[in-house]
Amino acid sequence: MADWEVAPSPSQTKAVEAVPHAVDPQRVAEHGGAVMRLVDEIFPLVEGFYVDLHKNPELSNQEHRTAGAVAEWLTRAGFDVETGVGGTGVVGVLRNGEGPTVLLRGDMDALPVQERTGLPYASTARGRDDDGQDVPIMHACGHDAHTACLVGTADLLAEARDEWHGTLMVVAQPGEETLDGATAMLRDGLYTRFGRPDVVLAQHLGPQPAGMVAHRAGTIMAATTNLRVRVFGSGGHAARPENTVDPVLIAANIVNRLQTIVAREISPSEMAVVTVGVLRAGTKANVIPEEAYLEIDTRALNPAVADRLHSAIDRIVRAEAAASGAQRDPEISVARETGVTANEPEATAEVVAAHRAYFGDDRVVELPEPTTGSEDFSAFGLPGDPAPVPYVYWFLGSTPHDVWEAAPGETPYEKLMGVPATHSPFFAPDRESTLRAGLAAMSLGALTYLGTPGAPAGAATGGQASMSAGPGPGEAAGPVRPDEPAPAPAVAGPAESGFPGAVAPEGDAAAPAPDYPPPVPPTAVYPGEPAPAAAEGEEEQGEPTAYTDMDPYLDDDENAAPDYGPPPSGAPMAPPPQGPPIAAPPPQGPPVAAPPPPPGAVPYSTEGAPEPGGHPVGNAPSGGYPANGYPSGGYPAEGRPPGGYPAEDHPQGGHPVGGHPAEGPPPVAYPGDGQPPGAYPGGHPSGGYPADPYGRPLPDPRFSDPRYPGPEQPDAQQPVQYGGPEQQDDHDRSGDNGQEPPQGPTYRL
Repeated sequence: MADWEVAPSPSQTKAVEAVPHAVDPQRVAEHGGAVMRLVDEIFPLVEGFYVDLHKNPELSNQEHRTAGAVAEWLTRAGFDVETGVGGTGVVGVLRNGEGPTVLLRGDMDALPVQERTGLPYASTARGRDDDGQDVPIMHACGHDAHTACLVGTADLLAEARDEWHGTLMVVAQPGEETLDGATAMLRDGLYTRFGRPDVVLAQHLGPQPAGMVAHRAGTIMAATTNLRVRVFGSGGHAARPENTVDPVLIAANIVNRLQTIVAREISPSEMAVVTVGVLRAGTKANVIPEEAYLEIDTRALNPAVADRLHSAIDRIVRAEAAASGAQRDPEISVARETGVTANEPEATAEVVAAHRAYFGDDRVVELPEPTTGSEDFSAFGLPGDPAPVPYVYWFLGSTPHDVWEAAPGETPYEKLMGVPATHSPFFAPDRESTLRAGLAAMSLGALTYLGTPGAPAGAATGGQASMSAGPGPGEAAGPVRPDEPAPAPAVAGPAESGFPGAVAPEGDAAAPAPDYPPPVPPTAVYPGEPAPAAAEGEEEQGEPTAYTDMDPYLDDDENAAPDYGPPPSGAPMAPPPQGPPIAAPPPQGPPVAAPPPPPGAVPYSTEGAPEPGGHPVGNAPSGGYPANGYPSGGYPAEGRPPGGYPAEDHPQGGHPVGGHPAEGPPPVAYPGDGQPPGAYPGGHPSGGYPADPYGRPLPDPRFSDPRYPGPEQPDAQQPVQYGGPEQQDDHDRSGDNGQEPPQGPTYRL
């Protein structure tokens, strides 16, 4: 057990095994109804908070502004609040008598994505990632909605504390996208400082229709590992690859070979994904670099499959490097990883029953199979611990209903492929339907476990004190709660309705999996997997509209503080901190500019063209080639000006139809017939380049031409080039003469 984990007491463990904890969904719905009656009062504040977060996103582990807004909201709602937990994490604790401890988690970080939703509150924020690169930032994964629903639920339950008893722990987590935030908070004493919870609940936006809630008992999300790979070669000139070991070729072979792992080394019955998401190498086209860099992402639902993927990746990377003659072994490291997210089946059944009692069967569905996405939320369950903490994680539909109806396909799964999902620059949740459903789903989930007045107390919190983040201003520290028996959840049957259009799995869901031979054991049947039945189509819902006038939140003036209105209870309620969105620093250094032309050079012109509109003898037309890539008049029929290309204009004295002369370019120009005496017989090398007495080719005649200095003349003046004002390498003359060099920064390791 890690030093930051807290074990339950023996008395609690015994109580959990002996005392059943039956959840009455109707009771939960009734008390939830009392809480939900407050939604209309608090919704404008939650909606404004969401819009503010969406306009001002922050990257992973940089969520300072967001964390400050969360802390202020929780403090005014009556929670004991601690900030800076695990970096920028926030913990709020509200003690409300004896009872279980329920942890509600929301994540705060955004993604380096350029928003393209066209929303009036779309993000224009920019920031710097871990590599120091300036990047756009967008809440493309719905964490702004998660955080808004988190603080809204905390406020609702604080206002309705006469409907429940126990301890509510609210956790705003940083760094979910980097898969390190949950572990960072645990290592910073989340459970040792604030108490070990009896259940952990969380939700995440999904592409289902807005207002729907999607559950799955057992495994709901995949394990993932991000690997960083660096392969080493021996750099040199692109014209002499025989003197190098090309890491680009090694990397390319690795990318291709990795795709055979899933196809040929993993059973077709298993889910596995291998993706190369990053590949960088080199700085210039005619330079073979010293090394190449890759980042590889793997997904699996079976730990044995995940191990097999990693072993195969290691073997392939090292073998490809050795096969290419690399003198240095590759470097392979794990950047980040997380295990599968597997909901506790009994706890999931209880939350599903409570959600169905409130939302109705047609709005609560069960997923027939896990998603290949990944989360670090499972760390809060202490996987591998002798007494893990049960958790329930569900998806909250967010796709506007008009978008869903317009999506191609007949079945829900076909439509899911056609709507913008998370991590898309077009991801735009239906604001009102999503937030209202999120407030209700999380509040009802908490009330499923928090005790109610007149009912027996729920489970105790891990056999130790429910430690707050510290007393609030002017308050004394709360008393330490004694140990008390902890009832265990009763096994509840799975809900009956599946996701519309789903096909029920064959056979008993609890049947053991077939015994496949090693080295990859089969994935066990997912615990508590339901056998969903096909349901009717979605209940039609009108076009969602904002509950409140959003003009104050959509003002173009970024510095204007929105009017959040009075708090619902009459007590002061602080709006989130205001301020302009994060702005990128100004670009550093001078702009990229072309070198000046050499002395005596003249601007491009169209004079000297062999035919009207044709190619000039000297350079490309000043206006550039048309879209089809040729001068409007085309080249003359014989393929060159009648007199041939003059030596002073063509880079190599003009290539005649018959080839290059054996002794180099003629002093003036090729004769009109295009074939000087002494040229290659037959047009190519078989009798061409002159040789020294030992049979070796003599140096390229261009290197002795003062107009084309070789490596031993680096400072010599360059001639006027065809490709534009940029100087070009003297060996690379085969590209399009009218093409501008690529702009933007080069890839660097």
